[in-house]
Amino acid sequence: MTLTPARRAKALVMSADALLKWKSQILDYQQRVRESQPAKQVTLFDIAPNHCNPDAIDPFTLPLQSMAFYRMPTDAGSAAIYFVIDNAMPLLLYVGETRRSGKRWKGEHGCKQYLDSYHSLHHHYGLQREVSIAFWWDTPTDRRSRQELELNLILKWRSPFNKENWERWGQPFG
Repeated sequence: MTLTPARRAKALVMSADALLKWKSQILDYQQRVRESQPAKQVTLFDIAPNHCNPDAIDPFTLPLQSMAFYRMPTDAGSAAIYFVIDNAMPLLLYVGETRRSGKRWKGEHGCKQYLDSYHSLHHHYGLQREVSIAFWWDTPTDRRSRQELELNLILKWRSPFNKENWERWGQPFG
């Protein structure tokens, strides 16, 4: 299958058919990732499994929260890997990492602008979307280790709102 990515547009010009095709291509890829089992390396010695192995993290099995989570009073401010998911299909849209989960989304965040455009286009065409966020709290506190895990997850799932995947999926939302 040859992908023809949508290029970055100033206005929301993607047709309903193009949007559904774009989402279907991502869904097909992410479902194959979920269904495939990574090869397990056999060792002569018993080695403790690495809990930060990206192949052991399935964002679609994590508890979901509202995208307004950062407005709610909470003590959660820990380091985390987070996943923005549209459960209507379901699609993993964005993977991020943060040292302070409670404050990451309060200010400017590029993904928020993408989500606004994503919501607007779905609303314009009367298409369903159920965007929420999930956190994986068992992440390394060391920033470099956390960022390495984040990048491995971005590349594994090919989340379309992460810049690392724009060449593959295009930038139809901003």
